[in-house]
Amino acid sequence: MSQTRKLTKNFSVEKAHKTQRSLSKKIILEDRLSKHVKMVAGVDVSYVGDVGIGAVAVLDYESLKLLESEVAICPVKMPYIPTLLSFREILPAMAAIKKLKIPPDVFFVDAHGYAHPYRCGFASHLGLALGKPTLGVAKSRLIGKPVEMQGQTFLVDNEEVIGAVVETKRTAKPIFVSIGHMVSLETAVKIVLHCSKTRIPEPTLQAHILATGQRNSLMFQSKVNIAEK
Repeated sequence: MSQTRKLTKNFSVEKAHKTQRSLSKKIILEDRLSKHVKMVAGVDVSYVGDVGIGAVAVLDYESLKLLESEVAICPVKMPYIPTLLSFREILPAMAAIKKLKIPPDVFFVDAHGYAHPYRCGFASHLGLALGKPTLGVAKSRLIGKPVEMQGQTFLVDNEEVIGAVVETKRTAKPIFVSIGHMVSLETAVKIVLHCSKTRIPEPTLQAHILATGQRNSLMFQSKVNIAEK
């Protein structure tokens, strides 16, 4: 039985897509963040079986020094379904963010935002849920074609600019930046470039390291428990 069929009793893919379309109309596509960004945060989610591991890392914007990191472990009932990642990841991510003592000015999310078939990927969904500025930073393209315009490469879908193709390191593959919520695409690209030492921006890199470390720890503990039985 497919994962989609398993959801038919409690979850409707069609309704979820309609929800994304509805939420997309609430996304603020212009800058509503502080003019002087001081703190940035990266958000990532990892998994061990049916357990989601939400991780958030807060960094100083200028020095990119790690100031705070939090992890939350939650049961996840929804399987991975393409284009519906946010419904799977939002609970672990929110649980980790709620633990923060330092409020970031903007959240980097390891996912697409507006560059999504229904114009509301995880980066936008999370921004709307938090009521905070977010931007999407993805390692692969979900939708849209790269188009050169005025010396920059944008992602275009149905003649609409939905994101940007950004080279943070010339020797590495580009990443895909999109509006999450309350941050314009121009500002999102500038902030991402400022926060990038390597291909992956430092905020999402630190969150990924945190989530992966916790996942590996849980997997190791699970093996130990099995071995002891």
